[in-house]
Amino acid sequence: MAGRINQTYSVTRVRLDDDGGVTQVDTRADTVTAEEPLEIRVGGQTITTTMRTPGHDIELAHGFLHGEGHISLARDVANARYCAGATGDDGHNTYNLLDVEFAAPERVLSLKDLRLTTTTSACGVCGSTSIDSVFKNSRYPIAPMPLDPAVISKLPDALREQQKQFRKTGGIHAAGAFDAQGNPLVIREDIGRHNAADKVIGHMLLEGQLPANHHFLVMSSRASFELVQKAVMAGFSALVAVSAPSSLAIDLAREAGLGLVGFARDNRFNIYSGELSR
Repeated sequence: MAGRINQTYSVTRVRLDDDGGVTQVDTRADTVTAEEPLEIRVGGQTITTTMRTPGHDIELAHGFLHGEGHISLARDVANARYCAGATGDDGHNTYNLLDVEFAAPERVLSLKDLRLTTTTSACGVCGSTSIDSVFKNSRYPIAPMPLDPAVISKLPDALREQQKQFRKTGGIHAAGAFDAQGNPLVIREDIGRHNAADKVIGHMLLEGQLPANHHFLVMSSRASFELVQKAVMAGFSALVAVSAPSSLAIDLAREAGLGLVGFARDNRFNIYSGELSR
């Protein structure tokens, strides 16, 4: 799987001077982030297909199912394995189809169970209905904590230091779980920011580390409603993003009591939800 995270292409690099004149043209190898589809099935039924960077797919599936309220504990999943029948033109397994079996065989997902997913929530679902769905499926109460500026200011750099694939490609998101002192617990990278978060939360679920009380979920991206939803469902105390939050993300964070920080970079940040420690 590790060899599929990145791919190498021949590219032409062009440099211009201040007047727009071409000063250099050369062709060289360039490393780019891989992007492949992952289809997740539960009981033989496809529940989502996401474009992701291959790797930590079982964590991704657990994190996704937890974020959508379908599982609460690692033991709720009896088995998760790549489908042996998913083969490419060369006859080899594509590792792009993951079969999940619930521990309770009578547990069957229907279309109404998928209302929280991004592929189904866009049709006729208003913001208040989306927020109500999160609280209906949430298992953990949020444990608010004061937002220490000394800790928050160092989180983006601490996340960036762990972004091994970003240093190679410059084109991949990262998510990380950090404790209240700013120490990293787990870092995951993916071309999709929501997938990176799912991999982090899936890892913590499998390791028995949820709820993530008095922990930060740190993102190298903006803070969308979907990311706030995942943080709330996992019981994080705060979400820190290097870019802007959306209006619905702020509404959900404030209603849930989740600390929400945006534009956390260059020794500055905005607090949209939560209280600054004094």
